[in-house]
Amino acid sequence: MKNPRDVTRTDLVRMLAVGILASAVGIAIGLSIDWFPTAAATQAGPIDTFYDVLIIISVPVFVLVTTVVLFSVIKFRMRAGEEDLDGPPTHGNTRLEVIWTAIPSIMVSILCVYGASVLSEIDAAKADQLQVTAYAQQFAWSFEYTGPGGKKFLANELYVPCAPTGTATGEGAACNGTQVKFNIKAVDVIHSFWIPSMRMKQDAVPGITTHTKVNPNRIGTYSVVCAELCGIGHGIMRSTVHVVTPARYAAWFAAKSAAKTA
Repeated sequence: MKNPRDVTRTDLVRMLAVGILASAVGIAIGLSIDWFPTAAATQAGPIDTFYDVLIIISVPVFVLVTTVVLFSVIKFRMRAGEEDLDGPPTHGNTRLEVIWTAIPSIMVSILCVYGASVLSEIDAAKADQLQVTAYAQQFAWSFEYTGPGGKKFLANELYVPCAPTGTATGEGAACNGTQVKFNIKAVDVIHSFWIPSMRMKQDAVPGITTHTKVNPNRIGTYSVVCAELCGIGHGIMRSTVHVVTPARYAAWFAAKSAAKTA
């Protein structure tokens, strides 16, 4: 007699159909959501694409696991009168175990290689750099620039130059900016330097200088936030980065370096 608990071809077809439909809907929803603010650096493109790839891969995996779990709950649930019965004896399926180990391993390996290539691309150094030291301290940011003659000055907000690529020079205008290398230091506890619109994020660790680079490509004003819980004032640890024309940057830099104050 056929065991009603046996998995049939019809069951597999139904699970496959549900999985394909749910995956397609999930991927469509995931890709339609605008997860990040307006991109303001060249690093944003590769990172956004990487996130899209992760959505395309992770949604079917989630759907597969969820479908099998729900199917198992329905198919193999305890019926009335079975409270005192033992479950049927089961044996391992070597082929299935090899498949469900090999496929995730291959997927993770591919994603690691892809992620490493993206990191290498976005972190590539350019000969022309503006170096800024970002100091993290409960609960504020300060930024150190080097002025004429090697004299340094601090600013409470970031200013970076970016030459417009067209006639527009206002908010949101496309530009080609000097690469900014941030040397990040923490004065007290662990913080995390993050510019969401430029996608780059790096921890600030006491006693260690960490680094990250951005290549601004859109004129405007963008938020700088701390992305690491650093104390009761973590939520207000914010600053601003102003991506401005070279002329405006030169005027700001001259005024700040002359005053040598924040």
